[in-house]
Parts: sequence; C-alpha cells; structure tokens
Amino acid sequence: MQFRPLGDTGLMVSCVGFGAWQLANPAWGGPDESTSIGLVHAALDAGCNFFDTAPNYGDGASETVLGRALRGRRDQAVVCTKFGHTGPDTKEFSAARLRPALEASLRRLQTDHVDVMLLHNPPADCLDGTRAAELHGELQALQRAGALRVFGASVDWSREVRALAASTPGRVAEVLFNAFHQEPRAAFADAAECGLGLIAKVPLDSGWLSGKYDGHSRFDGVRARWAPGVIARRAALVRRLRALVPAAMPLARAALGFVLSHSEIATTIPGVKSRAQLAANLQAGDERLSAATVDAIRDLWNESISRDPLPW
Repeated sequence: MQFRPLGDTGLMVSCVGFGAWQLANPAWGGPDESTSIGLVHAALDAGCNFFDTAPNYGDGASETVLGRALRGRRDQAVVCTKFGHTGPDTKEFSAARLRPALEASLRRLQTDHVDVMLLHNPPADCLDGTRAAELHGELQALQRAGALRVFGASVDWSREVRALAASTPGRVAEVLFNAFHQEPRAAFADAAECGLGLIAKVPLDSGWLSGKYDGHSRFDGVRARWAPGVIARRAALVRRLRALVPAAMPLARAALGFVLSHSEIATTIPGVKSRAQLAANLQAGDERLSAATVDAIRDLWNESISRDPLPW
C-alpha cells in the first residue's frame, strides 16, 4: 500500500481508504455488523489506514460499528467524520451544535479524538465569511482541547475547494472527483500550493464506474433520482470509458487509478461491501495508468461532459 501526506497536516494516509457509509446500513445494501467489523479488520491488515464516516450514515450505525471494529487498533487508523447532516434531508451548521455533535460521534466511535473533522457539504457562507469564522473558531477550540486533529469540509466544486484553501484554519478538503466529475481538478494546484490535503469522494460515480450498471439498469432508494435519459447517457459514457482503459483491467480499478494519478489527491474512499470488493479496491493502490490513458479520460470529460455535467 502506498502512503501519501494529507497536505501539510502531518498525517500519512493510505492512498486507497475505506468509505464506511454502508457499514451495517441495510438501506444501502450494506453488510451486517459482524461482516462490517471483519471488513475493517481486513482493511487494517492490508495496510489501509484511512476510514471515512459520518453521523448520518446509517443513522449513526457506521460510526458505531467502526468504533467497535477499531477497539484495540485505534492507533492504526486515521478516522474522519463529519458535521452538519443530522438525518435524511436535515442539515444543521450552527456553531453551537458542533461540540455536542462531535461528542456524540466520539461516543459512537469509542475514541477520545477524531483525526479529521469535516463540515459535511456546507452552504457557501460556512466556507467564507462571518458564519465560517464562528465555525472555525469552535473547531479550533475543539482542536486545542484534543478532540480533533485537523478539520476542513466535504465539497463538490472547484470554487468550494478554493474557498477552503483561502480559509487558513481548514487544512483538508474532501472533494467529489472521478472520471465523470472532473471539474474540481481546476482547483488542485491552489490546494497544493497552500498545503490543503485532498480526499477524493465518490470515486466510482455511485457505482457506475464499477461497470455493474448499463442502460437497462433501474434503481430504487436514493439512486432512483436518475431519470431514464441520465441512465442512458451514463451507460453510453461507461462504454466509451471502457474502450480507453487496458482490456485486462477491471473498470473499477481503472477508475480508482485515474483518481490516484493526480498527485494532489492523498487518498480516495470507495465503499466496501465484501472482501472481494475490498481486495479489488486496495489493488488499485499498487497499479498505475499510463499517461496516455489518463489524458484520454480527461479528454472524454472535456469533450462530452464538462459543458453539460452529469447530475449526481
């Protein structure tokens, strides 16, 4: 496993991390608690040390199960959690709520600190301005108290990465970035220049870049948001992407390899539901796409997606 610095935070993280949103989360087809704990242990044994969770993942189940899995092994893990989403379609970014929210996360995680605390897709005024200053002040107080090591925000667009880069206290940005959503790459140089650590979220485009969906796929739950026209367009783009990568390489590995070809990215956090999926994800940390393949994937986005972004 390759390790990379998380910006200038002093943290070293495995380039392939562990997206823990699905742990003990039946709404997402996630594994049961026993299997989830086994997956965390297998990840640690394989050298994966970065675990990303949030209080609203499984209504707290993700943090709870991750905390149980890390008992006796907490020192081997870099744990990232979030603040702002209190439930389905419910957000609360009041500075007054930050401390009790983190304390609740710490109880579920069975730890006295988290390594990374992120504002979870906050509105713009939480990244810059008076409201941001209030949040940053409280985050810095929690940092001084030892409840967290570094903080930042989970965001989707280059303008948000730049806003965070300009906000001196925030040292980490978790950013939506994959072969079909490359717009944030415009801010990578800004992030690197100021030492902002980057985590790539949704690297497999909610499953599309795993190759398991096609134009005939139909969805329920949160993925029912994709209209038939969006499904058809994504399926066509998957076929074009498949033609750009080595024939023997699984599409998911190529998609993760594309993300990791960007040196500014410290780690990426694909979800994990099985041992086979975990092994496939981690293998992407040991392979490299050719420069020509990376350029071809960039060209695909520039020509066919950049001016008409795919809805998430």
